[in-house]
Amino acid sequence: MARLTVDGMSDKVCFSSVTMACPNPAQLAAFYAGLTGGEVTFVHGSEWATVRCDGVKLEFMGVMDYRPPSWPEDPSLVHIDFWVDDLVDAAARAESSGGRRFEHQPNAAHCLVFADPVGHPFCLSLIDDVG
Repeated sequence: MARLTVDGMSDKVCFSSVTMACPNPAQLAAFYAGLTGGEVTFVHGSEWATVRCDGVKLEFMGVMDYRPPSWPEDPSLVHIDFWVDDLVDAAARAESSGGRRFEHQPNAAHCLVFADPVGHPFCLSLIDDVG
């Protein structure tokens, strides 16, 4: 049960998912399910798809006239980070699934930056005890 604050409003806020715009939700959901070993749990035509992986939900929303973000030029860009235990193997998996490694890599010894098949940036980072 949510606690009520002094102003009478609930203070319960829970993380639900990350949602990304894309031209084809089912195809992008399949990419992320393949990358993470997750499962596509919902597809609704060209409008929506959902992937569950490691207790997290990734949502994909179909958008007409989709334009990919620009990395690293766009300073307000949001991206997804994935922890991996082997950077070389994870990079090969990302590339074989349709991901594209960006030329600009600010910390390639610890983290590699990729674009998914429609241009959203994501990072593969070595698991460490930071955070």
